[in-house]
Amino acid sequence: MGKKIKKEVEPSPKDVFDPLTIESKNAATVVLMLNSPEEEILAKACEAIYKFALKDDVKKLLRELDVMDSVIAQLAPEEEVVTHEFASLCLANMSAEYTGKVQICEHGGLEPLIRLLNSPDPDVQKNSIESLYNLVQDFQCRIALQELNAIPSMLALLKSDYPVIQLLTLKTLGVITNDKESLTMLRDNQGLDQLIKILESKELNDLHTEALSVIANCLEDVDTRVLIQQTGGLQKLLSFAESSTIPDIQKNAAKAITKAAYDSENRKFFHEQEVEKCLVTLLGSESDGTKIAASQAISVMCESSGSKRLFNNHGIPQLIQLLKSDNEEVREAAALALANLTTCNPASANAAAEADGIDSLINILSSKRDGAIANAATVLTNMALQEPLRGAVQSRGVMQAIVNPLRSANTVVQSRAALTVAATACDVEARTELRNAGGLEPVVELLRSDNAEVRRHASWAVAVCANDELTATELCRLGALDILEEINLSVSRKNKFSEVAYNKLLNNNLSLKYSQTGYLSSSDIICDGFYDYGRINSGTKLLPLKELCLQELNHRRAVLLINSKSSDISPPPSLEDKSDIGYGRSISSSSSLRRASKEKTNSRFSTGFGSPTEEKSEPTSGRNTVLSKSATKEKGPRKGRGRREEEKAKEEEEVLAVPKLTGEGTLDKEWYPPSDPDFCIYVYEVTKSILPITNIKEQIEVLAKYVAEKMGGKIAKEKMISFGWELHISELKFQLKSNVVPIGQIKKGIFYHRALLFKALADRIGLSCSLVRGEYGRAWNEVKLVNVSPKAATGGFSLPDVYIVDLMFHPGALMKLGTKEADLYRFL
Repeated sequence: MGKKIKKEVEPSPKDVFDPLTIESKNAATVVLMLNSPEEEILAKACEAIYKFALKDDVKKLLRELDVMDSVIAQLAPEEEVVTHEFASLCLANMSAEYTGKVQICEHGGLEPLIRLLNSPDPDVQKNSIESLYNLVQDFQCRIALQELNAIPSMLALLKSDYPVIQLLTLKTLGVITNDKESLTMLRDNQGLDQLIKILESKELNDLHTEALSVIANCLEDVDTRVLIQQTGGLQKLLSFAESSTIPDIQKNAAKAITKAAYDSENRKFFHEQEVEKCLVTLLGSESDGTKIAASQAISVMCESSGSKRLFNNHGIPQLIQLLKSDNEEVREAAALALANLTTCNPASANAAAEADGIDSLINILSSKRDGAIANAATVLTNMALQEPLRGAVQSRGVMQAIVNPLRSANTVVQSRAALTVAATACDVEARTELRNAGGLEPVVELLRSDNAEVRRHASWAVAVCANDELTATELCRLGALDILEEINLSVSRKNKFSEVAYNKLLNNNLSLKYSQTGYLSSSDIICDGFYDYGRINSGTKLLPLKELCLQELNHRRAVLLINSKSSDISPPPSLEDKSDIGYGRSISSSSSLRRASKEKTNSRFSTGFGSPTEEKSEPTSGRNTVLSKSATKEKGPRKGRGRREEEKAKEEEEVLAVPKLTGEGTLDKEWYPPSDPDFCIYVYEVTKSILPITNIKEQIEVLAKYVAEKMGGKIAKEKMISFGWELHISELKFQLKSNVVPIGQIKKGIFYHRALLFKALADRIGLSCSLVRGEYGRAWNEVKLVNVSPKAATGGFSLPDVYIVDLMFHPGALMKLGTKEADLYRFL
């Protein structure tokens, strides 16, 4: 497009002003010349301003001179073509900057530029469409362009004889068709036909890349997508992807396939045409853009089960290789494809693992792109859902790698990372690894999220992590229990996993569970350190045992403590003491029972006073393992003095090396829960006399009578008032100078004292029972027994009945739940 030939100037008559040649070096003077009525002056002024505007530092000066109104005025219909050319050229240059865009729009420049798209002069057309291309980069300008109905004029330019005009038009359409309204206008004005004709023309191959880009946008619209399918456009897209060697054409063709594949019918068509082979080939392109587009197309095509099967062997290995790319966008797109392929598809998850993808996926968890992290976490989650693969994922360090994603500010990353924790922290080793890596704290923080999905997945992660005692204790220390309780009180924030997680944590904090719910099931095993504070309302914080022990004496009901551990660490004077030996035997028996129950329920411990080392290595809890070593040495042959001193020093080190945990879960060498020698004797006697009994009903009856005997014996209902248990408890509190009273020291107890002691002793010998708190100091134990009925005797099945154990009026009697006598015991 060359310059236009200017009109020759005719000699002026003698009675007019002679021509005057002026040389100006001031931009302001040239701007004033734009007001001249002479076309030649206007053309020269516009040309000078255009050249002036090419200098970056000059554009600012032109804006300050408020030249925009004057330039736009030169686009008026009555002006000459030459004036239109240079005025539009000036706007094309100034519209490249944001401030210029704003000024052109504010001064009404869009309408004359759209009108000039129909100019007979190709230079004016080119400058106008270039100006519009720059302007539509701004959203507000795109909205204004729709209102001015610019698309018909743009489509007319696609038939231009000048490729630069066609290319600028396609680029402009590629921007504005991101808006649905423009898509509709393009379709209604038969724009798709023109785009398809461009693709069908080999002579216009320089326009194919941008035409494919516009068609890809058109495929976002359902109606347009159907129209393209009906006109054979899908086959054309596929042929470009398969046959073209130009990376940009391959990329845009793959993008268009991606958009089209969101429709199930189109996916079916592409699958029949074996598009999977084409996309896998594109993954090997040297162009990163083509790799990204092909990966995105695969991520959509794998919605089809048939495509998923094909990609297992001929796509997943290539995608795994792309995870190692230096380009972050390539890695993100490959991870997205793998995430969609492995979701609900164990075969794809196995294929990804077999292609050595685990290490690459874990490495992506430290990526700078949130999308890549979220996608990689999803793939790892899908792998971990299969037990054989879970071990492989855990062994590659996923628990350490997931900590930073848990701390992300992106809610999608937070949600996916929490889900990965829920899928991988399924055994003690993995939870320990997560705990040691500092991963529990961010999981607990995610419970506070305002995002419902993040809260749900974080609750799920907590529910899984709460399956072992130490992790559950740490979660409680970090405030998970309080947060979950708050969530569950809110109708809008709670979810099914938050309730499960809360109950899981309660199962590892039985003291709080009993205070809040008033119920311990047969699987809730009472261990040392359990205490009954009494009923508390939801939202009320239960103080740790240490704080309760250190409180000043008050008039509240006594806190009942279960503890068979000694509070001192020095050995007793004589190892022949019967109670000490019995204590060792009894705790050993109950320890094995608790471990068996733990395997079934994962809810053995409440407040956790013994260290993990102590729990595993000391069956007699506290010091008895060390003492038994001492006893063995004393009974054996005498040794030399040096040898004895060496062994003594070693024993002292072992004793001191045994840490104890306070009620708050922290190491404390100065405070231990109050000891309860009487309860130790109870455990020994019950283990010795009741554990050998083989009949469960008889065990219940004997234990009930034993508990009643230790708590003041049988009480007639009419003598309850004169029983004097309240004075007895008050005297104990005064003697101990504490509100916490060990259960073994209570010699006059009523319903809730006896029921707690029965449950604590029953748990030590493996006798299944529950503990239920009632009103007005009532509490009772429920047991299940199967009655031998005629049906059962003939091989039929009989469900167990629930009975309440009488510990007060007729110790050992069993009252069937629902009967009048059972109701009287519980409520009257």
